[in-house]
Amino acid sequence: MKYAQSNIVLLALAVLSCLTLTAQSTNSVLVEARVLNDQGTPIQDALVEVDDTELFSVTDEEGRFSIQMNDTSVLEISATGYQEVTLSGLEDQEDVILISNLDSKVQVAYREVDKDELIAGGISHINLEQLIEKNYTTYSLENLNGFIGGFNGGNIWGMSNYLVLVDGVPRSANSALPIEIEQISFLKGVSAISLYGSRAAQGVINITTKRGQIGKQRIDVRVNAGLFVPKRYPKYLGSAEYMTLYNEARANDGLAQLYSDETIYNYGSNTNSYRYPNVNYYSDAYLKKVNQRYDATLQISGGNESAKYYTDIGFLRTGDFVNFGQARQNKTERFNVRGNVDLKINDWIKASLGANAIYYSGRGVNANYWESAATVRPNRFAPLIPVDRIPADNQAAQLLVDNSSNLIDGRFLLGGTQLDQTNAFASIYAGGYNTYTSREFQFNTAIDADLNRALKGLTFRTMFGVDYATSYNQSYNNQYAVYQASWNTMNGVDEIGGLTKYGQDATDGIQNINNSAYQQTIAFSSQLNYSADIDQNQHFSAMLVAGGWQQTQSGAYHRISNVNLGLQLAYDYKNKYYLLFNEAAIHSARLAKGNRTGYSPTATLAWKIDKEPFLENSTLIDDLQLSVTAGIVSTDLGINDYYLYENVYTQTDGAWYSWRDGALTRTTDSRQGGNKGLTFAKRKEFNVELKGSLFEKSFDFQTAFFRNRMKGNIIQASILYPNYFQNFYPNSSFIPYINYENDDRVGFDFDFTYHHRSGSVNWSLGVAGIYYDTQASKRAEMFEDAYQYREGLPLDGLWGLRSDGLFDNEEEIANAPSQDALGNVAPGDIKYIDQNNDGVINAQDEVYLGKAGWNGAPLSAGIHLSATWKNLSLFALATGQTGAYAMKNSSYFWIDGEDKYSIITRDRWTPETADTATFPRLTTQNSANNYRSSDYWIYKTDRIDLAKIQLSYELPQNVLGDSLFKNLNIYISGANLLTISPERELLELNIGGAPQTRFYNLGVKALF
Repeated sequence: MKYAQSNIVLLALAVLSCLTLTAQSTNSVLVEARVLNDQGTPIQDALVEVDDTELFSVTDEEGRFSIQMNDTSVLEISATGYQEVTLSGLEDQEDVILISNLDSKVQVAYREVDKDELIAGGISHINLEQLIEKNYTTYSLENLNGFIGGFNGGNIWGMSNYLVLVDGVPRSANSALPIEIEQISFLKGVSAISLYGSRAAQGVINITTKRGQIGKQRIDVRVNAGLFVPKRYPKYLGSAEYMTLYNEARANDGLAQLYSDETIYNYGSNTNSYRYPNVNYYSDAYLKKVNQRYDATLQISGGNESAKYYTDIGFLRTGDFVNFGQARQNKTERFNVRGNVDLKINDWIKASLGANAIYYSGRGVNANYWESAATVRPNRFAPLIPVDRIPADNQAAQLLVDNSSNLIDGRFLLGGTQLDQTNAFASIYAGGYNTYTSREFQFNTAIDADLNRALKGLTFRTMFGVDYATSYNQSYNNQYAVYQASWNTMNGVDEIGGLTKYGQDATDGIQNINNSAYQQTIAFSSQLNYSADIDQNQHFSAMLVAGGWQQTQSGAYHRISNVNLGLQLAYDYKNKYYLLFNEAAIHSARLAKGNRTGYSPTATLAWKIDKEPFLENSTLIDDLQLSVTAGIVSTDLGINDYYLYENVYTQTDGAWYSWRDGALTRTTDSRQGGNKGLTFAKRKEFNVELKGSLFEKSFDFQTAFFRNRMKGNIIQASILYPNYFQNFYPNSSFIPYINYENDDRVGFDFDFTYHHRSGSVNWSLGVAGIYYDTQASKRAEMFEDAYQYREGLPLDGLWGLRSDGLFDNEEEIANAPSQDALGNVAPGDIKYIDQNNDGVINAQDEVYLGKAGWNGAPLSAGIHLSATWKNLSLFALATGQTGAYAMKNSSYFWIDGEDKYSIITRDRWTPETADTATFPRLTTQNSANNYRSSDYWIYKTDRIDLAKIQLSYELPQNVLGDSLFKNLNIYISGANLLTISPERELLELNIGGAPQTRFYNLGVKALF
């Protein structure tokens, strides 16, 4: 085809009907028809050509075309994102339905391949351009674990240190908005990632941004307005209840009460919150009920054979929940501009350019409000002191008021105490503010050359990218005074008898610059690609690629580097049996000379079973492919510093010795022994993948089994060397770093999608997920008891003591194994099990408690539903996980000393509640016995989340008429709407930070 037209639309199934020809003469007919997708949506700018002629037509907004042709000619109809259709033998005049081919090309390592030719095991992809139409988001990887098997949001196949590439350059996934992205491919298996080198050894997420297409200029505008609504806030005791329980805690410690009954009554009566404060940090007095977010994007694209362009301009603004003082102006704003241009320089050279600029700005206060909300007790101080409670004749207090620079609303002084001279409330009102600024500039360019003139089947490509990012904070740090009031009661009325001032009001006007950081990335690759047909049945291709990138970061002397040379050889017989071989040579300066080169060979065998004679006439199987991959990928990801192979000696903090009067000599200490043989860790893997489609391509599936070992992880293990290799004073060690530990992972992922049309309703249902297990298959360790060995157990194991309820009395404590090593023990404390029966509870009694799910729960999955009826569409997504545990170890649960009391303390142990208590006794001392890792605090993190619902309506063309809009779509959505879990309240709770939220959005998309 000479031309390609621009218009990317929704997924379609193929139905092809003949066209009615109205004869104009004996040899010529006029063809008039509409081009639609299977949802009945017109396809604008589809190209209609008459074969072997210069005649062509282009469909209008309603998908209609008209063309004069010879009755013996062939008609070719094509549109971007759809498979080309060829028609002949025209008899009936009906609509032409095109099949979507948005999934036909997949971006893999250094190249784009046809989906049908995707051989390497462990590759999944998603067309975000298509998904965004029914599931609008502002983060590129949001909820993709519901669509991609093997990816659970934070890791790929249980490995969390994956590499993100945006248009071939290492970048943050945040640097490309979903609206700008065409496709995201997930490279999971060793064959898929080996050509990217060392830093890709734990998986690659490859993000491809949109490009322009040949056709009329297209302008898309999208505007959204949304509300964040808090799911849940922590609940803490009020002042009176806190004081009561604090007195109880003192009684448990054998101490007298601190608060009298009268004092507790006064704090509980709420008659004067300034004199008897009962501060609830989470009340409407300080927080908004909702927080707004607004965003807008403008996309412009188009082009011709010589030049194609795509441009995106976007803006986003988010506010804050804190609703007083300077915090009312808190905000985060993002402005971005992206431009991609593709040029056809001549018949054999093409070039592409891409540029992106992102500006972040934010404004905040010089206080951590959420941290204070979780730690400051409700009776500690009154945030504000009302000046109208000061008698007019109290000249000393009035003078302090008159001289204050921070009279809030003309009515209040800032509250505090001698111990609270700085506090979150006062800082937010008068402590100044800070702004955050970040700028990112990204540029990449590529040249493609067709070298057929030199050698048939030979092409060349080179790419260069450079990014630069800076960020810094500016702040005005003001000093302020706080006041503590002494109160009197005169004639039944509370009044302030005096004020004590702490600190001074001072504004120096100095702008402070801090947290300055920068990052620069330079990436480069060049490659030769060759393909040839050996004969009709045999096909061969090869790729030789050299690639690398360096990343410079502020505060780091050494750059992060990745350099590799790769070779790929591919062969197939009858497009049925495939062999793919990759070999990469990598380089790392983190290793000693002579050991800095590693190799990553991988091989894949694939069999397209559907092309076998015994399946040729199958009514069940449309496509079926089996692939088997084995390989080794060398990596320096586990080498966290440079010169770990060297002997290291230092005098920096050596001990001082006196050799004679008045002379001191400092020791030279060894910190590590040298090991010139230190080398790469190796990911050794075997995986099997089965994928295909059934029932006339209405059911698609992809599943892969994987088993890999990360062999030779770097450690410095004292247990492997005699104890005289290490001293604690002077601090010295001759122990080297070595390749020793092995980590194993085994599991399978899955992705199933079913498409169906019931009458006028098109719908699809998909399920994706992963189940995996891990094992520390080799460890350097030595324990007296076999049950404490980590080897053979999960990598993310939780370890701690096994509990046996709470002690009821002193007699039970005396008859139990001694827990003195854990701290003071009293009735109401946790009782632990003596695992080794030595009569003492200590670290030797810690055992494996369960999987923590640090890299994701063992089983995680998502299910998504799409349904379209006429112009109305519905999308829903749910995600879930099971099999992992977590520890209740935040300040909300581990409470002693002067800590703030959460409502959990209501279930505390007392002699009266000994049979029902679920929380240990209260204490004002250190409760080291209770607040340590144990199964007493373990809970399951099993959950199902209703992650997203979106309802969209596209206005009919007859409503839009001849208006400015070619298309207008209105949608409403909700995100993070519901969590189903036995531990729902806990899972929805954030301690010391902003709350988790539900998000409700209203959006409009218009095409001009």
